[in-house]
Amino acid sequence: MNAFVTLFQATGVANITLGAAAMIGVCLVLIYLAIAKGFEPLLLIPIGFGGILANVPVADIAGPEGFLGIIYQMGVSNGLFPLLIFVGVGAMTDFGPLLGNPKTALLGAAAQFGIFATLLGALALSQWVPSIDFSLQDAAAIGIIGGADGPTAIFLASKLSPELLGAIAVAAYSYMALVPIIQPPIMKLLTTPAERALPMQQLREVSHLERVLFPIVVLLLCIALLPDATPLVGALMFGNLLNESGVTDRLSDSAKNELINIVTILLGLAVGSKLAAKTFLSAETVGILSLGLVAFCIGTATGVLLAKIMNRLSKTPINPLIGAAGVSAVPMAARVVNKIGLEENPQNYLLMHAMGPNVAGVLGSAVAAGVLLALVG
Repeated sequence: MNAFVTLFQATGVANITLGAAAMIGVCLVLIYLAIAKGFEPLLLIPIGFGGILANVPVADIAGPEGFLGIIYQMGVSNGLFPLLIFVGVGAMTDFGPLLGNPKTALLGAAAQFGIFATLLGALALSQWVPSIDFSLQDAAAIGIIGGADGPTAIFLASKLSPELLGAIAVAAYSYMALVPIIQPPIMKLLTTPAERALPMQQLREVSHLERVLFPIVVLLLCIALLPDATPLVGALMFGNLLNESGVTDRLSDSAKNELINIVTILLGLAVGSKLAAKTFLSAETVGILSLGLVAFCIGTATGVLLAKIMNRLSKTPINPLIGAAGVSAVPMAARVVNKIGLEENPQNYLLMHAMGPNVAGVLGSAVAAGVLLALVG
């Protein structure tokens, strides 16, 4: 009988807490959204599965000596995985639409306004809610969620606020996955049917020389003006140069496929390891998720509004919907813009036009992270 009691005491049924059970339920929802709804499955399935493993009682899988803990220490706590992801993203990114219409870079910059607005919101929340105490570093790490760029959010949080990394990463990737739900109401609220149906001129042809020089020039500018952003921007531009040079196809293909796929698996599991109930269920986490949603909405709105202002000042109008693609959720945000545009005008294909501000948003969020590191790091 004592043996049976001892065995029962070692089971998950005897040791699981209500909080852990709730978090397992949340992780199952993430997996459901990935499989049934197609919301960022490459991210949500590893994160959701890692979160389930992190809440397994007794086994301590997410602990320093556990399977997930080892992965976390190997590439997240030191910021390695986000940089490797950026190499792959750079190799897959076509900056041609941005070079073909450079003024769309302003839309990518405008969408980053949500980052700094949310930084102030996090500091204000610390003053208003007694159970929440965000430092300036915490607020900066939370604000980057507004860029809708998971790797950048993880990189900055690992540097400024490691204890909040789990909540920040989950918020960033969740809102990236929910772009098709969050953005359309904001886009439609701020634009008229005529504006949404506005056609755009065909992009000019971008030469091979321009494509090759772009990553080099961007890197040199970053080194000269904002060295703190060089890790992220440098990784992105290195991957892009591999792709655009035309002489490193094997390396480019590896970055686009094997490298980014392997690192995505490891990064997702490591982020999921921070969904353990004992660290995730808190008032601060609720605050982070709420602020992240606000940041994302502000970023979407400012991009659309700046596009409308630009139309007042320019002889060549642009469809204001593409301003919403200034957030860094590549290419999901651009696809949503294209979908909304086609609803108003079946001949209005905005995908390539939206990719301009979309890829500019990737650069913008990396630069914003560098600014925050320089100011509060």
